[in-house]
Amino acid sequence: MKHHLVFALILWVFVSLCISWGGLAQGQEKPPIYIIEVDGIINPATAKFITESIDQATEKGAQCLIIQLDTPGGLMESMRSIVKRILTASIPVIVYVSPSGARAASAGVFITMAAHLAVMAPGTHIGAAHPVSLGEGKESKTMSEKIVNDTVSYIKTIAKTRGRNVDWGEKAVRKSVSITEEEALKLNVIDMVSPDIPDLLTRIDGKVIKFDGMTRTLLTKGVQPRSLQMSWRYRLLDIISNPSIAYILLMLGIYGIFFELSNPGAILPGVVGGIFLILAFYALQMLPISFAGLALILFAIILFIAEIKVVSHGLLSVGGVISLFLGSMMLIESPTDYMRISLSVIIPAVLVSAAFFVFAVTMAIRARLAKPTTGIEGLIGEIGIAVTPIAPEGKASIHGEFWNVFSDQPIERGDKVQVVEVVNLRLKVKKIE
Repeated sequence: MKHHLVFALILWVFVSLCISWGGLAQGQEKPPIYIIEVDGIINPATAKFITESIDQATEKGAQCLIIQLDTPGGLMESMRSIVKRILTASIPVIVYVSPSGARAASAGVFITMAAHLAVMAPGTHIGAAHPVSLGEGKESKTMSEKIVNDTVSYIKTIAKTRGRNVDWGEKAVRKSVSITEEEALKLNVIDMVSPDIPDLLTRIDGKVIKFDGMTRTLLTKGVQPRSLQMSWRYRLLDIISNPSIAYILLMLGIYGIFFELSNPGAILPGVVGGIFLILAFYALQMLPISFAGLALILFAIILFIAEIKVVSHGLLSVGGVISLFLGSMMLIESPTDYMRISLSVIIPAVLVSAAFFVFAVTMAIRARLAKPTTGIEGLIGEIGIAVTPIAPEGKASIHGEFWNVFSDQPIERGDKVQVVEVVNLRLKVKKIE
């Protein structure tokens, strides 16, 4: 009997260990979770980063990808490419509007509603998705209505696909409504509210995600997300896509080319200026640029350069400053703040440009008014010593050179003389004490 009890005890311990090992192995075999952070304007660089992150997470066998989102909006085409990739993803994509104070505005609304799971942190908001086209205000009323109707149809399709509130999606586009995370949860715009990533992973553990006729059960509890970082290339493109940065690059590029044209052969200013101009044009082609504003900036540079060639007593410089300021204000047309150049950037740029060209004009005028310091004319006023008697002609040593000189007064050898005039390669001098 005792042997049977011992055998049963050993068998029970063995089975318990097997179950524990099996559970441990199962925990270790949970597919990884990847997370990316998107904080800023939705632009081509952001779109590339998100789509490639989805591809990378899929290739690595991730069970899901979390997009931590905080955006004021961005470009429609970039948003569409992101939404398209999320809707066709073969792994669940979770959009988490976080941290507290973050927002999913404009393009961010579409991205959030397209996610398999939409989550918001406390103190966040979502909405204001009215489309803003490049060059807003130039298209006709009919064209504006077409753009709005197309955008409404797009967000309604996304909402139906994900089972979210279609009516609110339409209001977000047509009326630019914005709601808090609690309101979004009640209106079925998002799936849940969560304060942080660990809480989010705990709450979605065991959740079944359906997409493309398939289902996937999330096993997220206890899994540490792996972060995917934006590459330096996309980070650079993201930085220069900022309107203020693009404007600064444009101004630096113009300065570089101006320096190169003013001092041919300097090479470095021309190379750097060319690089800055190319980067600026790359960024500007993605922004609602006004060609009238760009023309005013170029016209201002022409006026500044003309001031050096034409004495206008500062009128051309004043015109250049005004033209530069107006052109900078008009360069990017957009009703949204994040797509415009900040005044805190424009005003210093205009003042620095004005100061630079005023300095250049001043130096040019001084150079014109100053007496020559080289050549024959540069000898006027120079001091020398008579090496022979001058009565009225003779020779004098000036700057270590012997010159034929003449004078209206007799001058003895060794006397100091000063050049007063140059006549046919002869110097007229006078005696000085």
